[in-house]
Amino acid sequence: MISLADTTSTGTSFYAFGLIALGYILYCFPLALVFKKAGQTPWTAFIPILNIYVLCKTAGRPGWWVVLYLIPIVGFIVSIVVYFDLARAFGHGAGFTVGLVLLPWVFLFILAMGKDRYRLPAGRAGSA
Repeated sequence: MISLADTTSTGTSFYAFGLIALGYILYCFPLALVFKKAGQTPWTAFIPILNIYVLCKTAGRPGWWVVLYLIPIVGFIVSIVVYFDLARAFGHGAGFTVGLVLLPWVFLFILAMGKDRYRLPAGRAGSA
């Protein structure tokens, strides 16, 4: 027998899943446009771990940094470094990096639709 508590829990879970899926799409769509602008394959933005790998490569960081993303506090710091390198690769500075960290879906869209051109990766891997 299904109780009222079971249906409420299912409805809440479905709603939460929908919000998470919407948030993921709002992040991945502009990321795909940034990848396209940087000469990468756009569809890779929608595949969970692969998008981090391509983001690291686009920013000029080594692909093994994906492992660092999986470590809780280290992952946040690494994402700031990768976003800083991505901003520099498009000719922006630290202020734009703050925007990428706080509102990534908005600032990735600005990178994708703006007139800024993708330069060489700003990280150490791109300069070697």
